[in-house]
Amino acid sequence: MDRLTLSKIDEELESSEVAALRFLCRDVVNRKRLENVTDAKGLFSRLEEKGLLENYAFLSQLLQTIGRNDLVNMLRPGYSQLTETDANPMLSDYRIMLYQIHEDITTANLDKMKFLLEDKLGRRQADMCDTALDVFAEMEKKGLLSNTNLHELLDVLREFDLPLAEIVQTYMESKTLYLKEYNLVCQYRRPNQTVRFPVADISLYIQLITEYYLFNHNPRGLCVIINNESFRLLKKRAGTHEDARTLHETFTSLGFNVEIHQDLTSAQIKDLLRSKGSRNFHNDDALVVCVLSHGEYGCIFGTDEIKVFIRELTQPFTSLQAPTLAGKPKLFFIQACQGSSYQKGSLPFAPKKEDITEPKTLEADAGPVQGETVPDDADFLLGMSTVPEYRSFRSITTGSIYIQELCKQLNTSAKSVEMDDILSILTRVNRNVSKGVYMNYKQMPEPKYTLTKKVVLKYV
Repeated sequence: MDRLTLSKIDEELESSEVAALRFLCRDVVNRKRLENVTDAKGLFSRLEEKGLLENYAFLSQLLQTIGRNDLVNMLRPGYSQLTETDANPMLSDYRIMLYQIHEDITTANLDKMKFLLEDKLGRRQADMCDTALDVFAEMEKKGLLSNTNLHELLDVLREFDLPLAEIVQTYMESKTLYLKEYNLVCQYRRPNQTVRFPVADISLYIQLITEYYLFNHNPRGLCVIINNESFRLLKKRAGTHEDARTLHETFTSLGFNVEIHQDLTSAQIKDLLRSKGSRNFHNDDALVVCVLSHGEYGCIFGTDEIKVFIRELTQPFTSLQAPTLAGKPKLFFIQACQGSSYQKGSLPFAPKKEDITEPKTLEADAGPVQGETVPDDADFLLGMSTVPEYRSFRSITTGSIYIQELCKQLNTSAKSVEMDDILSILTRVNRNVSKGVYMNYKQMPEPKYTLTKKVVLKYV
């Protein structure tokens, strides 16, 4: 980052403009980290901590939002136009809408707004608000205002400024409309049909793709299943064929081309994923990789019992290695032990009989130790069947506890009219798996992610 340019921008900004920039950044920088920021240099430091100044896209939008296009022109050529990158989120429409109200409200109407909110904010807090942005910040602290809770603000504005109230009303309606549009796309899209959004205002479409990864191709993408069942010395993973079958059925129904690769050595796993990483994903919406094997902390095993670290599974699909996957979700689901320990649980009551699975039908996907963890790259999700250092369980007849519950929840969500995203699904998987008792022990799955948008999977 060019610090000379940042210093020049700092010198040009007034204190009121810095305050506005600080408010606009409240969704991407911890609010406590913004409390002591008094100048632009302090704000730039906070943005650097979050990796938001790796290029000028985010700063460019900030400056354009407060009307300082002259400062945008000071940035390097090619960065004056807004571009969204994998790791740098753009400003939320919610913040931009509130800033517009701040810009348009008169001094008299600001006083009216403070008076009407005095009982809920407190007289002292209301008196300390010099601008509408200050009022909005106080409302957020009190839980009176958020991206999904605008009714209090709308009611107040209707009392004295209908044009400003209309801005809020339009925003609220647009939120509802683009969610309905996305839901229609998910539910009613047919194979080989081009998706058309019947939304008149293109900004709604932009808002949609800002918050959700779009799934508008058929097939949706590639799903690779690596199913290791037989090993040289480690115990055969009986029942894993049920996991492979269930995953194949689930992701086929979700619109993916599914490949199953059986019993691969460590070298074959690496070669396969490198080969897939060099694939052209231009017409794919997402990538799914499922690995079913024995494992240890931070790694899985090939059938030759040589470790393949989790990082080695994901590395071929980073934006650098697979540029046609940049900005698209990459979902990894790993069924393997992450250690040799058994996890105990503290139950407030005796477990129900149906929650207890007979030990003779369960095994642990454990192997003989230390490895690496999930990569810090954008748009990845890593669903681990268990937390580090512990075993995960698999029925020798019906498949693993984690994979079977994952597929069950994916299918339930795919049929639902609700807009459940993948993180909501994995939360339910965590809850349901953690309730059970397996060989008198517990299991706790663990999702890790660097997703920048919501992933919603529906049947094609």
